Amino acid sequence: VVICHPLHYTVIMREEFCVFLVAVSWILSCASSLSHTVLLTQLSFCAANTIPHVFCDLAALLKLSCSDIFLNELVMFTVGVVVITLPFMCILVSYGYIGATILGVPSTKGIHKALSTCGSHLSVVSLYYGSIFGQYLFPTVSSFIDKDVIVALMYTVVTPTL
Repeated sequence: VVICHPLHYTVIMREEFCVFLVAVSWILSCASSLSHTVLLTQLSFCAANTIPHVFCDLAALLKLSCSDIFLNELVMFTVGVVVITLPFMCILVSYGYIGATILGVPSTKGIHKALSTCGSHLSVVSLYYGSIFGQYLFPTVSSFIDKDVIVALMYTVVTPTL
């Protein structure tokens, strides 16, 4: 909105709309966490109770279970599609609009400024969503524990730092 419609920003992003966006974010996050927590209470953990991870992550907990985790993985994938893919698609659509707007800028200085601002953000978004997709949407591709720790550190430590 800021780049494509700068003069209409205050009209489009009014306080009620911002509150709505925050409320939707909170509701989706809480619903996601609650669904995973309820499903985790149904599992049995009969092996070692040490989580080989830097924090108590859902994928790490599922690997400790001796119960059938098919439903948990199905819910993790389904919720992941909604909670992860929808915002990612919105970001991609936004960048499409931004790209179209940047191409309409007549000066090279204006194009360079817009691309330098958007480029750094796009690289952080790519790093974040690449890590998230690998961790939650494809959790059983590899059982390499160090990979999970590294990927989790990428989206919990490196991305916020950048």
